[in-house]
Amino acid sequence: MRSHGKHRERTVKVPKQVDHAARRAEIAEALTRLTATRGLEGVSLRHVAAEAGMSMGLVQHYFKTKDEMLLFAVERRSRVYEERIKAQLEAGELPSTPKAIIRAIMVEILPLDERGRGDWLMGVAFFIRAISDPSFAAAFTDGVPQLFELFALLIRQGQEAGDVDKSADPMHESAILWALADSQGTNIVMKHRTPDEALSTVDYHLDRLFGAAQVKR
Repeated sequence: MRSHGKHRERTVKVPKQVDHAARRAEIAEALTRLTATRGLEGVSLRHVAAEAGMSMGLVQHYFKTKDEMLLFAVERRSRVYEERIKAQLEAGELPSTPKAIIRAIMVEILPLDERGRGDWLMGVAFFIRAISDPSFAAAFTDGVPQLFELFALLIRQGQEAGDVDKSADPMHESAILWALADSQGTNIVMKHRTPDEALSTVDYHLDRLFGAAQVKR
């Protein structure tokens, strides 16, 4: 007698692929948001886990300590800055001139919105830790000179194009740009100046730096 029973197909469950880089990024973003509202000292691993919607164990799987998270978050912030500026250039959203690129970098650095404020406060927390912790100091030392070199390269390009006075020293001008970003960022966070006022000061300086050659002609 022929069997009329239904044949059941076995389904094999494929394990879900975990995007570890995305998880680490989510944790870093959670730390940044909390630092902006509570300050770094008021944030624990448990707070970060709750903010990220993860278990404490999962967060500790990626970061054993808050210092590890902070170091990763600050290093990631620098990479994100670079990626955003590259994306703007590739999409044709920025004129590919040295002045426009420097301004885009300054806009990324300054705390012009809530995301920027969180990033800025993360940087402050990182700086404070770097004063006493050699591993943080090394990371801090690695990052700033690279930015100086990039500013200097763009200023040299401006000189070659005739937009920046030949007598200007690119490294000194780079230090001035960094000091400008640092001072205006602090003023924004402390609410001594508005983001628009800070940007106006940045534009004022860039117009002077990239307009000197034309004025002398």
